[in-house]
Amino acid sequence: MQGTCVDFFQPILRMGETVNRAKGLDLDWAALSAEWRDLYRIGLDKVISGQRPWLRVDAIYREALDILLERRGLSGRFTSDEREEMNRVWTRLDPWPDSVEGLTRLRRRFLTSTLSNAGMAAVVAVVKHASLPFDAVLTAELAHTYKPSPAVYQVAVDYLGCRPDQILMVACHKYDLKAARAFGMRTAFVARPLEFGPAAKPDISPEPWFDLYTDSFTALANALGA
Repeated sequence: MQGTCVDFFQPILRMGETVNRAKGLDLDWAALSAEWRDLYRIGLDKVISGQRPWLRVDAIYREALDILLERRGLSGRFTSDEREEMNRVWTRLDPWPDSVEGLTRLRRRFLTSTLSNAGMAAVVAVVKHASLPFDAVLTAELAHTYKPSPAVYQVAVDYLGCRPDQILMVACHKYDLKAARAFGMRTAFVARPLEFGPAAKPDISPEPWFDLYTDSFTALANALGA
């Protein structure tokens, strides 16, 4: 959901500007956001591989934030409460301009659900904050592992009562769709060129194995006749 349905880059920039003013800092939050996400992915992979026990994403993001501050010699400048407030940015993400309209149209014809690596409470908070019209909220927390582990895709099958081939996995991340396809799901790629900000160049090229390739949820609704 992060990146696909909602924009995390701009909310992090806004939070970072507030932090910079309050602390008299000049941190580059565009670069920090990318580093934060990289550390988050490393944390997820350690759980998947069994290098560490299950840990919710909010805790992984918080550990990553602590590392970011330590790398910049700023550990002593932020209290635990301040770090928790900064970390809550991941529950206050903005919908992309097409997300609410597109999902509303899709929901009229299909069952819509999240299948996010974020925790249940975090996804519920984001869905509420961004007014995203999902029928169900499912996350990797229900499997105690993370995508691309097959156990996460099994959550959708178990909780929605659908066969894998009845499920269309929608994402802007190719690793997610590749794993969903291997599990037997259909796939739809939604290109989000601004996921990491205007200076980044994410891989949004089409792949022959995508069932659908679009640049918005409204375009996806059009393609599916919703």
